[in-house]
Amino acid sequence: MKTFDVVLTKSYLVRIKANSKEQAARLAELYTSDITDISTPKARKNFNFKIKDISCEVNEAFEVTEA
Repeated sequence: MKTFDVVLTKSYLVRIKANSKEQAARLAELYTSDITDISTPKARKNFNFKIKDISCEVNEAFEVTEA
């Protein structure tokens, strides 16, 4: 098997209580994570793959509005 690096972009809605929009954006970026391999042994066998590593490279707030 060959090895590939794939960059994915994901979007989340995080509702957070904070003192300001700037603080809310920074804290949401710093304290959220969803970096998990959810593949099953059956899927790995059927499709002949293995996820070696997942790392968060970019976690950036694009918009902050008061709820």
